[in-house]
Amino acid sequence: MVMERLGESLKKGFTRISNAIFLDKKLIEGIIKDIQRSLIESDVNIELVFNLTQKIKKIAYDENIKGIDKKEQLIKLIHDEILFILGKETKNLKLDKKNKIILIGLYGSGKTTTISKLGFYYAKRGKKVALLGLDTDRPAAMDQLEQMAKKANLAYFIDKKEKDPIKIYENYKKELEKYDLVLIDTAGRDGLNKDLINQIEKIDKKIKADYRILVLPADIGQSAKNQTTEFQKALSIDGVIITRMDGTSKAGGALTACNQANCPVYFIGVGEQIHEIEIFDPLSYINRLLGMGDLSSLLEKVKSATDEKQTKRIEERLKQGKFTLLDLYSQLEQMNSLGSMDKIMSMVPGFSQVKNKIPKSELEKQEKKMKQWKSAINSMTEEEVENPDVLEKQTSRISRIAKGSGTTTTEIRSLLKQYKLLKEMMYSSNAEKISSGEIDKKTMQKIAKQMKGKIKF
Repeated sequence: MVMERLGESLKKGFTRISNAIFLDKKLIEGIIKDIQRSLIESDVNIELVFNLTQKIKKIAYDENIKGIDKKEQLIKLIHDEILFILGKETKNLKLDKKNKIILIGLYGSGKTTTISKLGFYYAKRGKKVALLGLDTDRPAAMDQLEQMAKKANLAYFIDKKEKDPIKIYENYKKELEKYDLVLIDTAGRDGLNKDLINQIEKIDKKIKADYRILVLPADIGQSAKNQTTEFQKALSIDGVIITRMDGTSKAGGALTACNQANCPVYFIGVGEQIHEIEIFDPLSYINRLLGMGDLSSLLEKVKSATDEKQTKRIEERLKQGKFTLLDLYSQLEQMNSLGSMDKIMSMVPGFSQVKNKIPKSELEKQEKKMKQWKSAINSMTEEEVENPDVLEKQTSRISRIAKGSGTTTTEIRSLLKQYKLLKEMMYSSNAEKISSGEIDKKTMQKIAKQMKGKIKF
């Protein structure tokens, strides 16, 4: 995750404040330096950093605030101020039955990829989505939109020969009326100029879009403020989507800059996969930085990555008292699409501390083990997949599967053990909560306690 250094500095600072007998000058100066350094490394504006540190000093050196009260106020101040500079509120797109959204931005911002991710996100939430390609300037734009739309299994409308974006829209206007949400890709430039402004204004006047959203890459850092302000003045944009959040240390600069420009961040791109886009919730984001988890974002991620048909099929099989290795296989497939074990664990409340104690090599080993399990399941007969008990009765089968999948008998037995554990959890009283997405922090911690010592890394 980006901004990890900031998260580590904040956690370290909170621990030092909590454990300190006296909040002396040396301790406070040390905490301030750590936070300053990590905020500046995240490309946060120097003035914002200075204001934060002045507020910390004001409370820390106030003789009228004593003991525990001072510690609590200090921790709350730092938490709330970081939240303030990122943007206090979560801004959601308010969509009606029919909506059109234009995405705009400069070259290399990730518009076309973001359109397909956004389309996939809303399609998973019941919207009938279509993508419309109106970028007639960049030669590969239509091809890229076509490829991404197919990957996301979305309807798309392009014309590789027509050079007038208005004519393309007119040709598909009636077809597009059949869709709940139309996402429109537009041309970019190396910089904001009159030609680009005129083209987008012309398109918007014709289409009458409900939202005009600017796509910005996180690696531009503080420059996001100038770019957002310029687009805001020229085209009255409604908000921003920030891409490539997972690949730069400057993400803090981009987030705080948009907040300074009074332009809401609706979504952030957090990875390369089609489902790796999420609503930007500042509080959840900070909780993840502080190792407190982010269950709501994890459940959203699960919703995006999960195949609904597969899930319903498994639910039906569970009702019939069936859960086979084939079902486990489909669960492994969906789990892989969520991202790395490291990323998943950081989002589960109470698990981030566990994650920090597990070496990265061990997490990678667990991911490798999951791939081995998939290979093993592929090497089984239909009878073995549907009825894994036969493997324990006839151990020669285990040897055959191990040879056929390039694994060992120990790994096959480990697979069977984890299958039994998962089956037990599926039939537990918490299964319905997990499948419905109604699981809360308390239930998650209860499950973690039940699983303690059973899941081996």
